[in-house]
Amino acid sequence: MNRTISKNDFRKEVVSNTGLTLVQFKKEWNGACQIISPIYEELAMSYKGQAKFFTVDVEKETGIDRDYGVVEIPTILFFRSGEIIDHITGLVPKNVMITKIENALSTTLN
Repeated sequence: MNRTISKNDFRKEVVSNTGLTLVQFKKEWNGACQIISPIYEELAMSYKGQAKFFTVDVEKETGIDRDYGVVEIPTILFFRSGEIIDHITGLVPKNVMITKIENALSTTLN
């Protein structure tokens, strides 16, 4: 399930997590974010138990986006053991998102 995360919980929930964690960086009023958010929510339900899904509103939780090099909204970062292993930037088709999630789930850290 997708959950909004604060700057204070980011380290505990994302960086310290050893499993696959996706974080969507968005702005509520942004049109592209409004299109991608329901798809992200649906994928969060589909992959429940396999990956954790979080959302950061960059206008409410300032600084996290800069810390991770996010310059375009929406951006989805894929983390494993605190490291960024993949990303999605802008509007992409749902099947591309699924492929990236499946690839991330099937690869392990070397």
